Amino acid sequence: MSGFEELFAAKEAAGEKLVPGQQITAQVVSITKEWIFIDLGGKSEGAVAKSEFLDADGNSTVAEGDEVTVYFLAEKKQEKLFTTKVGGSATQAHLEEAYHSGIPVEGTVESEGKGGFQVRLGGGARAFCPFSQMGLRRVENNEEYIGQNYSFKIIEFREGGRNIILSRRQLLEQERAARKEELRNSLEVGDKIKGTVTSVQKFGAFVDIGGVDGLIPMSEIGWGQVDDIHSHLEPGCEVEVVIKSLDWDKDRYSLSLKDTLPDPWEQVVARFPEGSRHQGRVARLMDFGAFVTMAPGIDGLVHISKLGAGRRINHPREVVQPGDELEVMIESVDSERRRLSLSVPPPEESEAAAAAGDSGQAEGKPAARAADSGDRRQDYREHQNQKEDKSMGTLGDLLKDQLAKKDRK
Repeated sequence: MSGFEELFAAKEAAGEKLVPGQQITAQVVSITKEWIFIDLGGKSEGAVAKSEFLDADGNSTVAEGDEVTVYFLAEKKQEKLFTTKVGGSATQAHLEEAYHSGIPVEGTVESEGKGGFQVRLGGGARAFCPFSQMGLRRVENNEEYIGQNYSFKIIEFREGGRNIILSRRQLLEQERAARKEELRNSLEVGDKIKGTVTSVQKFGAFVDIGGVDGLIPMSEIGWGQVDDIHSHLEPGCEVEVVIKSLDWDKDRYSLSLKDTLPDPWEQVVARFPEGSRHQGRVARLMDFGAFVTMAPGIDGLVHISKLGAGRRINHPREVVQPGDELEVMIESVDSERRRLSLSVPPPEESEAAAAAGDSGQAEGKPAARAADSGDRRQDYREHQNQKEDKSMGTLGDLLKDQLAKKDRK
């Protein structure tokens, strides 16, 4: 006998009675055509309508020996009756009892109104469920709820049942809390688990892993840089993730989608052998060099000393910019430390000749630019002097004409 059963039997022996709405977990001892009998401990049994445990095809969802969680409804003719929820044949009295005892009620969402949904309960009673109480999070299309049958908790019962307010959210939160405890006892860092994306943000995506929402940060979406998270994940999609960290006290859970994907560094030696040449894209610049993306998740470093084509530069930005296409040569591969050392290969002779014809040899460029700059400055000065001479000549002519006119007078 389990500890719970011993405690329950002790309470029965002490004469303690079950309270309507009290939730218990008990073992199925027998199944008949209409009833499922459960062991309440000692020599006591309870009964639940079999119809509450049938699937869409009419097959029983429980078997002898299974444990079920039910609510105590009432005691009739010395028989204890239990239920999973107050169903379609509920009367107004049953609904009021469900309100006072906290037993879930079954209802069908009929329409959307101002501020919430109209719900029809058992016995034809009408109730109202606010938008905020329909689910754990707001959905974009409320039409998804119309026509659906759900379990609700009555949170207000007024005017003799003419004003009933429901909450589906409270039941979902209770279920979620129970699942969270199960996860806490079974989940460990490093486990691989399936979940559903619930929200996509600029900083990552939240995933429901069956009781808690974990975050996949942007850095854990894929091996390469992710610029648009929506190209990888959308709300509602199913994903498989790896648990990176678990903080149950603060409700913070970090997940990784990247860790479920093949590691590109496992094939780096075969793809990028030493001495081979490849096209890459400049990812970012640092004082000591430029990082070049060779493939998603694989970046290599071109040291600043190998970027100047033989001349010294103070910063990589003098020769390359992020986004530039760049041909590089693999100098060394360190798979364990995930490092690629790159260099810029010397240009072909034809390219060198063309470059020399256009702008001179690399060593001569600074001097050539200085000479050109000096020539341009000299031309500018001569041009300015000519403008001044021309201006002065014109002014002299005017004065000369004025003096001549005075002499004639």
